[in-house]
Amino acid sequence: MQKVTGIAVTDPSMLAAAHAVSVPALAFEDVTCTFVSSDDRAARYTAVADTTLRIAPGEFVSVVGPTGCGKSTLLNLAAGLLQPSAGTVRVFGEPLDGLNRRAGYMFQAEALMPWRSALDNVIAGLQFRGVIADEAVQRGQEWLARVGLQGFGDRYPHELSGGMRKRVALAQTLILDPDIILMDEPFSALDIQTRQLMENEVLALWSAQKKAVLFITHDLDEAIGMSDRVVVLSAGPATHPIGEFAIDLPRPRDVAEIRTDPRFVELHAQIWAVLRDEVLKGYQQQKRAV
Repeated sequence: MQKVTGIAVTDPSMLAAAHAVSVPALAFEDVTCTFVSSDDRAARYTAVADTTLRIAPGEFVSVVGPTGCGKSTLLNLAAGLLQPSAGTVRVFGEPLDGLNRRAGYMFQAEALMPWRSALDNVIAGLQFRGVIADEAVQRGQEWLARVGLQGFGDRYPHELSGGMRKRVALAQTLILDPDIILMDEPFSALDIQTRQLMENEVLALWSAQKKAVLFITHDLDEAIGMSDRVVVLSAGPATHPIGEFAIDLPRPRDVAEIRTDPRFVELHAQIWAVLRDEVLKGYQQQKRAV
C-alpha cells in the first residue's frame, strides 16, 4: 500500500492519476540565465537568477515586474528558445531539451504573415505539421468563428483592425491545442475597450479548455483580473520572484466589472505594496543607463 496526499491508494490507475495531478505543467527549478556579450566574452549580464516557479495543469499564472526585469526571458526559457545557464526547466516532469512542443507562444509583437489571409495564418501551424488541407481549413474556420471572426477568413492582416489581428493570432496559437500557453503582453498595443474584450475572450477560451497559462504583463489590473495566481519579480539584473498572491476572486469574471469588487481592490493594494519599490528601482536603473 502507498500513500498519495494522505490517502491510502492501492489501485495503480489511481496512483498514476494522482501523480499526473501533482506534476506541474511547467516548472522552473533554480533557473539562472546569463547572457555573454559577443564583443567581450568577459562581459556578462544575468537576466534571471535562482528562480523557482511552478505552474499546475489548468492554472492561469501572471507574472508582473518592472520594465526590463527579465519577464520575457522566462517565457523564452519556457518555450525552449533559450537554455538556462543553471537549473532546469521541466515540462510535465520531463527536462526541456530544445523547443517546447507542448507549448503555444503568443508574442507581444505581431507574428502574422502579411502575405497570407487570416485563415491561412490560422492554419499555418497545422500545415507545417502535415495536416491534410480540407481538415486544416475546416478547423481554421471553426477557430475563426470561436474568436468572433467568422466571415473574415479571406482578409489579409492589413485589412484587419488591431483587435482583429490579435484574434487571428490567438486562433493561430490555440488551434494547435497546446498543453501550455505562453503569452507575452499580447494586448499591450490595444485600446482599453478592445483590450478588455480580448481579455474576456481569452478567459472564456481558457475556461473551456483549462490549459496551463503563463501570462506576462505590465498591467497589474489585467494580471489580477485574469489570473489564479500573480507572481511578482524583482527589478533586474538577476531578477527572481519576490512575492506570490493567490487570486481568490470568483469565476467566471468580467475583467472590467471585477475591478470594482472590494476584494480586487484589496488584492491590488497588497500586490502593489510589493511591486512599487521594484518599479522605482527599475526606473532609476533606466535613468542611469541613458
